[in-house]
Amino acid sequence: MTVSLLVSMSLFALAASLSPGPVNILSLSGSARYGLRVGLVFVTGATFGFIALFLFIGFSLHYLNLVLPWITQAIQWLGICFLMYLSYQLFMDNGELHVNNDGHAPSFITGAVMQWLNPKAWLASMSGISAYIPQTKPNEVLVFAGIYLPICWLSLAIWVGVGIVVGQYFQSPQKMRFMNKTLALLLVGSCFMLLV
Repeated sequence: MTVSLLVSMSLFALAASLSPGPVNILSLSGSARYGLRVGLVFVTGATFGFIALFLFIGFSLHYLNLVLPWITQAIQWLGICFLMYLSYQLFMDNGELHVNNDGHAPSFITGAVMQWLNPKAWLASMSGISAYIPQTKPNEVLVFAGIYLPICWLSLAIWVGVGIVVGQYFQSPQKMRFMNKTLALLLVGSCFMLLV
């Protein structure tokens, strides 16, 4: 692999990870409400979930897609349904601040599973792999995943940082409800953008 290819992969990973999407929005929302620790646990789970998905796609989905071409469409619709459910939960949240109650906070597992149901993650993985390693050689898939891992985590951590800053302003249930409803609508909007 050439240096220019590695740089191109890095820039693709940065653009795909930093751009707004469902996981980014929930990173912001969770950290604004529950703090830095919960936000970083969530993004760590989301990062490892994404890398597992990326490796799965890199090693097998190409062949699976040849045999079952409808699988990509089915996964996209399943993911959109899941994201709409999360949007509803966020929209209906009462805004009560639970400083020491992490019972409903986004967790490591939530982050990891969410990536497998996130159409943006599937599209980023499939488009990145097909664009940069069309022959899907195992060593190249591993190198690309190794590049993606720190970039994905740092990009999501930036959203956590934004959530911490935003959370300083939203310290009342009314403001928290407003923020949650706004983020829920943005999450719904991201679902529609995935369909276009």
